[in-house]
Amino acid sequence: MSDSIVIIPTYNEIENIESMIRTVLTLPHAFDLLLVDDGSPDGTAAKIKQLQHEFPDRLFLEERPKKMGLGTAYVHGFRWALARSYAYVFEMDADFSHNPNDLIKLYEACHFGTADVAIGSRYVTGVNVVNWPLSRVLLSYFASVYVRWITGMHIHDATAGFICYKRATLESIDLSKIKFIGYAFQIEMKYRAFVKKLHLQEVPIIFTDRTKGQSKMSNSIIKEAIFGVISLRFRHLINRL
Repeated sequence: MSDSIVIIPTYNEIENIESMIRTVLTLPHAFDLLLVDDGSPDGTAAKIKQLQHEFPDRLFLEERPKKMGLGTAYVHGFRWALARSYAYVFEMDADFSHNPNDLIKLYEACHFGTADVAIGSRYVTGVNVVNWPLSRVLLSYFASVYVRWITGMHIHDATAGFICYKRATLESIDLSKIKFIGYAFQIEMKYRAFVKKLHLQEVPIIFTDRTKGQSKMSNSIIKEAIFGVISLRFRHLINRL
């Protein structure tokens, strides 16, 4: 078994999933892969099961009955990984907006470096985003500025979802207290690590918008992130985080 597990939540990713699985599982470093599928009606889970015959000891699937949110999918995956002996637990998207080759850079930041959390960052060296409209880039960039201002975290890409956690980092966070299910989840996880004085390191990546399938972004997800940041800061101030 590898020391590393990559967790990818899926919902209607049939156009991307086989290519993503094959790419991750043939990287120079051996990563295991866990897909958490929320009842995709397009056959995503069936394709994963088919590929499990080819990768029986490295490809895993957890099926949930319906779409339940990004945050709950990752928490489900974290619990699954912590029940096993993985030392490094990764988050990434299924749509190739995160380059699987960059998993190795995140791994090295935690394994050879001092990072407790390695963040694949779009903004630490400028704006490294491909194929997004300007409005989306500005929304994402200034969301991170807003998060830094409210929380005090010195993170350029607070909503990033391409991450490596050391096992000890996840063990130090009470997963039962995670509140948010959309992109605010990504902020919450970083903030909980930050208030524990763990080392969050940004690793520069190039983010490329999906070319296949549909984005899961919605107004409710954006609203959760805006108001969720204030809630996180307030709960920390009154020692209720």
